[in-house]
Amino acid sequence: MDLLSRAAANHKREVNPSAGGTAPIRLGILANWQQFSLLVLINAFVGGMVGIERTVLPLIAEQEFGLASRTALLAFVFSFGLTKALTNLFAGHLSDRIGRKTVLVAGWLIGLPAPVLVIWAPSWNRIVIANILLGVNQGLCWSTTVIMKIDLAGPQRRGLAMGLNEAFGYGAVALFAFLASAIAASTALRPYPFLLGIAIALAGLLFSATLVRETLHHALHEQRVHRPQTASDNLTLRQVLVLTSWKQPTLFSVCQAGLVNNLNDGVAWGLFPVFFAASGMRLETIGLLTALYPAVWGVSQLATGALSDHLGRKPLIVGGMWLQALGIALVPLTSSLSIWAGAAILLGLGTALVYPTLLAAVSDVADPHWRASAVGVYRLWRDEGYAVGALLAGGLADLLGLSAAIIAVAGLTALSGVVAAVRMTETLPREHRNHIAKMS
Repeated sequence: MDLLSRAAANHKREVNPSAGGTAPIRLGILANWQQFSLLVLINAFVGGMVGIERTVLPLIAEQEFGLASRTALLAFVFSFGLTKALTNLFAGHLSDRIGRKTVLVAGWLIGLPAPVLVIWAPSWNRIVIANILLGVNQGLCWSTTVIMKIDLAGPQRRGLAMGLNEAFGYGAVALFAFLASAIAASTALRPYPFLLGIAIALAGLLFSATLVRETLHHALHEQRVHRPQTASDNLTLRQVLVLTSWKQPTLFSVCQAGLVNNLNDGVAWGLFPVFFAASGMRLETIGLLTALYPAVWGVSQLATGALSDHLGRKPLIVGGMWLQALGIALVPLTSSLSIWAGAAILLGLGTALVYPTLLAAVSDVADPHWRASAVGVYRLWRDEGYAVGALLAGGLADLLGLSAAIIAVAGLTALSGVVAAVRMTETLPREHRNHIAKMS
């Protein structure tokens, strides 16, 4: 019997103390604030792991290994994105089968060697391999912390929960991107920035193994209390994959927007530092610009996640994609530092509108019995954007130049917003918005 079946069998006892169970299960961020806060912190560790790479790795490729091909340079983004995407698909399904906590701990164990491999890598190919491990770490750990917060928060404040999750995750991306660039500027590109990664991985593993508690029973409680009329048998992973990827129009809209969002994030990660460096910009300034976009993205999600609980999901998703497109398009059209900073802010704001809202929309639509698997499928397509972006932008940059590649990605991002505007249906029930408005 898998963990989901055992949890369902024990669920009645768990929510009924008189039957010999533990304390009643309660949904909500405040009701579970200790575990929720711990998971927010752990997600910040997850974000810090990838933040260390955002400024330093593209420069290692050029300065230490002499890579002139943009396609070869973006190989690390491709390996990271493809691995993370595939891991996302199975992370959600596994968390229903063997438990959220088990998957979280496994993710940290796999990610721990990644910064060590980068430190000692004698060739660029070894760094690409290290990023495969990092992709598995991000797929298992980030997916699981997302699912666990959705379990704990319940249906009323799901947007706020995802906003807090992504804010601290990408706030840590920005912080550690800046710290890594500052350390590299005062020492060297290797090994010192990546010592931070080792420390983060050890802390994440320790906290996850000793302090985190399983949350699967919260999802079953939500099904029983809030969605008894929609209760259904578990869908197979193949059925969830088909339904989420294209059969259900709103979930399809969410998946394509997520893919394009991470496609342009991969371009910002892999090409923006090289584009800025080509203008003669100092490493410290490149680090500041590189960190500004995820910093705005991270902090703004504290507001945008909650905003989607009031206004609905669709307006933020469509508007956010168009705002991203504008920010990306501004980068190659000028050489002004102030305009580049403004573009980074626009890109960060647009991504903040979209990122937690897409996750909340998937959670609105999916049945709690297969919600973790649906989140995994969405994150499969979303993080596939890194791989698609690496191939597309790298090829265009080699053929037509950096500016043309960046402009093409801006156009694709705008088109994604059009698709969401046409095909997506609002997922947040009006009664939920009215209830939250009365509570505010």
